[in-house]
Amino acid sequence: MNTTDLPAIQYTVWPADLHGHRFEVKLHIANPDPKGQIVQMPAWIPGSYLIRDFSKQIEKIEAFTAGSTKKKIALDRIDNDHWQLPPIEGGVEILTTIYAFDNSVRAAYLDTERAFFNATSLCLIVKGQEDLPCSLAITAPETAYSDHWSVQTSLRVVKTDTRGFGFYLAQNYDDLIDHPVAMGEFQVVRWTSNHTAHSMAVQGCLHPIDASRLAADLQAICSCTINLFEPKTKQAPFTSYLFLVNAVLNGYGGLEHRNSTALLCRRDQIPQKNIPLDESSYREFLGLCSHEYFHAWLVKRIQPKAFQPYDLGNRNRTRLLWIFEGFTSYYDDLQLLRSKRIDLSAYLKLLADNWNGVLRGPGRLKQSIADSSFDAWTKYYQADENTPNAVVSYYGKGALIALGLDLQIRTYSKNKKSLDDLMRLIWQKHGVTLDGIAENGLDILIKDLLGDGFSKIWNDFKSRYIFGIEDIPVQKWIASKLISVKPKTQTKLERIKLQLGLRHTETNGWLKVTHVLDGGAAQAAGLAAGDLLASINGQRVTSNRWDKVLGTLSEGQSINLSFYRDDLEHERILVLESAQLPIQFELTAVGSNYK
Repeated sequence: MNTTDLPAIQYTVWPADLHGHRFEVKLHIANPDPKGQIVQMPAWIPGSYLIRDFSKQIEKIEAFTAGSTKKKIALDRIDNDHWQLPPIEGGVEILTTIYAFDNSVRAAYLDTERAFFNATSLCLIVKGQEDLPCSLAITAPETAYSDHWSVQTSLRVVKTDTRGFGFYLAQNYDDLIDHPVAMGEFQVVRWTSNHTAHSMAVQGCLHPIDASRLAADLQAICSCTINLFEPKTKQAPFTSYLFLVNAVLNGYGGLEHRNSTALLCRRDQIPQKNIPLDESSYREFLGLCSHEYFHAWLVKRIQPKAFQPYDLGNRNRTRLLWIFEGFTSYYDDLQLLRSKRIDLSAYLKLLADNWNGVLRGPGRLKQSIADSSFDAWTKYYQADENTPNAVVSYYGKGALIALGLDLQIRTYSKNKKSLDDLMRLIWQKHGVTLDGIAENGLDILIKDLLGDGFSKIWNDFKSRYIFGIEDIPVQKWIASKLISVKPKTQTKLERIKLQLGLRHTETNGWLKVTHVLDGGAAQAAGLAAGDLLASINGQRVTSNRWDKVLGTLSEGQSINLSFYRDDLEHERILVLESAQLPIQFELTAVGSNYK
């Protein structure tokens, strides 16, 4: 490819030091601002609402004149993530060395086994030229480790070798950062959903994956989601889609992109030939795939106006994350049911598990879901020991909001309309057009779909359950002829754990308290996060003995608990009171026509 064919902004990425986990990146700017070009490293990545200060991983940054005779140029650091060049004629090159050892889906990673990066972690923004096309050249590592490496990305290919190393093109910087790149050895699964090519590239599995099962399940899920938004055309809003999967010993998560997603999961969640598979773990993985795929419509194309454009140096706040993450969380499992990957009984269990999880959180009685969305940057994504007592999840309660609204729409319209119709209206009004939703935009859409009569129901719903802190009365709204709702029958051990009101982890053979919940016996007795549990009624407690020891207790009993805080031993008397139990529900199918 001739250099004259390249755009004015060019990035080149080298996996330079696999043992030291360092990428080297060259940014070529053909036409820098004559007043002094400013460049910026993003502070966060879209889809993950936390200031991460990616600039902290830059170990070295230098600037030079472009051309055969390179001269070093002063590069002044303005603040944490901005640098400025002096006024200069002609092109410039900025060379950076960036440390990359974050194995999540949000940043960059490099070792002798694999490489992965989001451009937000490696590629500087050329301020004032963000809307210009840019190229990305990906170079293979010069080491024997990488002889069998290839590249997987959804970026537009310009000119590459058979392994995918070479030149790619992005429409602008926003497009560049929306296509993660993975390098290494992959097992690739391919299928077609509604005439659209899809693939999944998996790293980390120790055995051959069951490609036929993955392809069949993912084909059904993807087709089902395309048909939800486009029941007439049955067309996806992209020409191809890529699932990038990093399978590890322990890990779970995903990050959505326009035409792809980066996923992190446990190896035992992937079906592999001749290896026993835990079906519930596999279902969880399919739910993750369904969730991130749904985001290709809801978040990547249907967006809050607050995200247009993204300000990658500052927090973009919106009170609508309960729609974008909550509704997606409602549909991810519903699409598994509709695509016949799970049956109704399994779906209702997932629904009840989420409902009960929300009800167990004291924070739901303090924070509205609208405020949870707005405060995501400082509360939800910066969780601490008090988070369960102060924060409600816009994922979990957002999914209940979607369920409740779906049920209310079905009741009001006598089952002529559902939340599906609202999603399709949102898609046509704000997804196809890419016109962001204003903070009150859902009000207009609901009125357009259902009229003034439902607007009154919606305003009350919104006031009580979205901007208020009332629990959503799902049990009152579910059609009893189809689904039975009743209080969950809990074992004595489950009741004891709820009454105790603490969460813990294992640390060096000790049970370490991570959270003490409001209203529980542990809080009443003065336990705190960080305490090391020693014994209950004289019986040593460990992770292996926890259930056994709790099983010897009775409701209403006073117990003696010994623990250590700052290496000092303490004893407390706890009283287990059944009145403190949060309400829990179970759902069972009565009919078989739930859709």
